[in-house]
Amino acid sequence: MEWFSYQWFTISQLRQFTWAHPIYLYAIPGILVLFGLRTLLSGRAKQRLSVALNRAELQPTLVSSLRYLLPLSFFIALALIFMALARPQLIREQPERVAEGIDLMLAIDISSSMAETDLKPNRLEAAKRVARAFVKSRQNDRIGLVIFAGEAYSLCPLTTDHDLLNSYLNDLDDSMIKTSGTAIGSALAVCINRMRESKVKSKVTILLSDGDNTAGNLDPVTVARLAKAFNIRIYTVAIGRPPRPSVVSAMSTVTVDEGILTTIANIGSGSFFRAGDATRLQAVFNEIDRLEKAPVKTVVYKDVKDFYRVYLYWAIVFLLLTLLLKNTIFGNILED
Repeated sequence: MEWFSYQWFTISQLRQFTWAHPIYLYAIPGILVLFGLRTLLSGRAKQRLSVALNRAELQPTLVSSLRYLLPLSFFIALALIFMALARPQLIREQPERVAEGIDLMLAIDISSSMAETDLKPNRLEAAKRVARAFVKSRQNDRIGLVIFAGEAYSLCPLTTDHDLLNSYLNDLDDSMIKTSGTAIGSALAVCINRMRESKVKSKVTILLSDGDNTAGNLDPVTVARLAKAFNIRIYTVAIGRPPRPSVVSAMSTVTVDEGILTTIANIGSGSFFRAGDATRLQAVFNEIDRLEKAPVKTVVYKDVKDFYRVYLYWAIVFLLLTLLLKNTIFGNILED
């Protein structure tokens, strides 16, 4: 019997409890007041029998002290009943952070110009490294991957399996799409197709490119307006150092149309960023990570265990003891 132990009455055990209805505990001192009033009133009404006894016989003895067992037992029983009514509980709390994730598509340019080495070791490898770190920081989000050059393909659907996504990022190279050019409009369209049926509140596309829209049959501005209709926010990142007019040669065939990337971002309620080096590229993704933080709630799970039965069982024990004492010499009206 787990309840049959003196440990339930130790100070350390009582301090561990949370009392659901502590008001009942204040009634326990009231019991003592009632006992005192009862003793005071009944003492005056008692009939006394005068008996001649010598001083030695009037000294209290152990046997005479047993007459206090009955009221003491009754008091303890009542006190335990009030303790049970106060509902002692042990509560163990388990906090858990819950975040509502967002759907996020990464659209990464893998055209041949991404092999340029103005970002070390090259633009594509720098983008992959930063993208992996970004994915690691978005534990609650579903993230997908689209690659594009002259054409656009969905390489990884929206998933929370970030290890799978990182494996796709690791395998990216500029030979995966043979068609030359930069199909920005097509890449956005593939991202929209992946997210248009999503029910989450926040949907985001991050498009990273180092070239102008030179391929594909879809106008990026029109596609950006379609993304807005599906509540998809667009961030665009121009990667690579912009060529200076004084050093642009006739051989330079790759330029970044910052105007179209800015327009796309503005239509999509996002932002345009220029990343001229690896440090700036990391800062850009850090800024996007800050802007797209999903709200986090702390949910506290409580494991509540009641122990009122323990004190109720003990109260029954002392009530039975009170009845037993009442039917013995301790309940005799001549005991005083």
